[in-house]
Amino acid sequence: MGWFAWQLRMDAGFEKQMPASHEYVQTFQQYRNDVLGANRLNVVLKARKGSIWTKAGLARLNDVTQAVMFLPNINRLGVQSLWTPNTYVNEITEEGFRADPVIPGTVTPASLDAATIAQVKQAALNGGFVGTLVSKGQDSAMVVAEISEFDAQGNKVDYVAYNRLLEQQVRMKFEDADFEVQIIGFAKQIGDVADGAAGVVQFCIVALILTTLAVYWYCRSVPFTLLPVCCSLVSLVWQFGTLRLMGYGLDPLAVLVPFLVFAIGVSHGVQQINYIIRGIAAGHDCEHAAKASFRGLLVPGVLALLTAFVSFVTLVLIPIPMVKELAITASIGVAYKIVTNLVMLPLAASLLKVGPRYARHAMHLQQERGHWLRPLSRAAQPRAAAGIAVATLALLAWAAWFSHDRLVGTLQPGAPELRADARYNLDAKSIADNYATGLDWLTVVLETPANSCEQVQFGRYQDGFDTAMRSVPGVMSVSSFAGQLKVYNEGYNEGNPRMFTVPLDPANYAALGVEVGRVRGYVGKDCAMLASHLYLSDHKAATINGVIAAVRAYRDAHKLPGLKIRLAAGNAGVLAAVNDEVEKSELPMMLYVYGAIVVLVFAVYRDLRAVVACCLPLTVATFIGYAFMKELQIGLTVATLPVMVLAVGIGVDYAFYIYSRLQMHLAHGEPIAVALEKSIQEVGIATIFTAITLAIGVATWSFSALKFQADMGKLLAFMFIVNLVMAMTALPAFAVLLERMFPRKAPVKLSAALQH
Repeated sequence: MGWFAWQLRMDAGFEKQMPASHEYVQTFQQYRNDVLGANRLNVVLKARKGSIWTKAGLARLNDVTQAVMFLPNINRLGVQSLWTPNTYVNEITEEGFRADPVIPGTVTPASLDAATIAQVKQAALNGGFVGTLVSKGQDSAMVVAEISEFDAQGNKVDYVAYNRLLEQQVRMKFEDADFEVQIIGFAKQIGDVADGAAGVVQFCIVALILTTLAVYWYCRSVPFTLLPVCCSLVSLVWQFGTLRLMGYGLDPLAVLVPFLVFAIGVSHGVQQINYIIRGIAAGHDCEHAAKASFRGLLVPGVLALLTAFVSFVTLVLIPIPMVKELAITASIGVAYKIVTNLVMLPLAASLLKVGPRYARHAMHLQQERGHWLRPLSRAAQPRAAAGIAVATLALLAWAAWFSHDRLVGTLQPGAPELRADARYNLDAKSIADNYATGLDWLTVVLETPANSCEQVQFGRYQDGFDTAMRSVPGVMSVSSFAGQLKVYNEGYNEGNPRMFTVPLDPANYAALGVEVGRVRGYVGKDCAMLASHLYLSDHKAATINGVIAAVRAYRDAHKLPGLKIRLAAGNAGVLAAVNDEVEKSELPMMLYVYGAIVVLVFAVYRDLRAVVACCLPLTVATFIGYAFMKELQIGLTVATLPVMVLAVGIGVDYAFYIYSRLQMHLAHGEPIAVALEKSIQEVGIATIFTAITLAIGVATWSFSALKFQADMGKLLAFMFIVNLVMAMTALPAFAVLLERMFPRKAPVKLSAALQH
């Protein structure tokens, strides 16, 4: 497995981020060859001093254009810059309407002189390319290209390698003291994320070292320290090897998941070590202590891991290929944890030998640490329990109210996975500030009957739609078939501004439509599709949602027979589809997770009190986590959703271990308060230690170059501590109150699964 794990590679994909069954993605797939592609690459050449209108600037732009054109998987006919023949200016002359390239085919970089450059500049100004292919300040120019996900042989793009290619063949080759090269697009973004993901391993190693040192401080034994860490590492290797054998890679946006599952393994491993050390402190040898640990923790351990397994499996409900891969990755890891942490670890521990000196030292440590937990045992006293329960319910009400309007999707501009000062985000901000079309666009498709090239009413309807969309917050500009018709109509009528309108004459309408059809992205072959491209100020969830709501409102209020408005293509359309699926899947997924927990808890403990005592604190922790996300401006995305699922899995782990010990003591006839005090004494230290250790470990991620890793570190650390507090306070309090409200009519009888 180690051999196969070594062969595992990063595997990013634009297509696998799309929910194929979503209406937006279906629109995108149906018209992807007719409208602007969503997987675009924008390369900007910027003069560090002066303007782009110099011989050196235009010559360098030509070189960049050629370099981009000959990159792998680039649609060469779709590449556009000032140097490409598909960039032309419409001019009105004495002879009529003319459409000439901005830079004629007879002009070469070597033949550029002051007069030629002046003509090129004037053509770009007349053609309206300032703000689109030339910056507003005219100090930079853009090359736009589209990347195909698969090549002619059906091979998928390796975005990590593609990013290196962009750096080597474009940025490093053409950037110097005189010119800066800015690159944005999915290929660049995901490549930068993948490069940053290499730092994930470094931070995970730091967390591993901190965890190892903490476990040694806890047990004061090198063999017992290595056991939980090594067993969790074994399952990690098995997990990576299995993924390779199944033909999967590791998506850069899901790279944290295996290490989160590793954290679950360490958590269970520490519980095993705690149980074994207590056995040694009680006078047993390692073999008997390991047997007792296996028997005592098998049921709560399997229960906890099964809950985590079900939690991750529910991610398959989200119809996004990347999330399904993530669910498979996490589920495999959790399944292996059942073997390595609940079976392999006690088996290995049974082979160890310890002397009486270590046993005495372990007993002393147990007694010393027991004093720390006495204040927590007060949660089992009826008066304290009532206060804690009221406070917990109030906290639940506040967290639910505060987080009810949390946003789904990206809350920051640029690439949310990267820091604001990352090169990609700096490039994105500079381009957004200097170009009017923006970096994000939503394409709205107007479907019409076949052969509608003379149906004037559809073009005029689109013109009204465009006018309404221009006033929507977040829309910077609109480019459409109707808009192009107006430009051409004015041009063919000697530039008369009164003719800047969609023509009423069907023949004229059809003739101009043929002219517009020569430019890709605006109209289908038989005019059965008209496209409106809404260029947005950013791709924040609030911006996209607002624009989509405006499109829906216009569609509902303005009906036209034979016309259908369809959402949505463009990169913003894909993002909207992803956000929509995450939002729709979140509640059912969480209900399935909690439903599985309820069924498993009831099946093992056969007691509704156990269900309420274990699940209610967990619910409070979940809503507090949502409130934390809202406060820190962390949106619910495909990256954060697994973390919330993991938080549920970790939180219920703590509850299961405590409640299993409680059941044991209640079965021996002890009062609930005494049983809870003993349970907390026995597993409380291990629970507190595990939560704090894991929280410190993941908190180091806050220093990562990847913003989403830093956010996940903060969120996980917070959730570990919140779940710990809930398990150590709210669970005992609810257990006591439920016992008093619904007294048992018969002594507790352990199920066969819980009997030693």
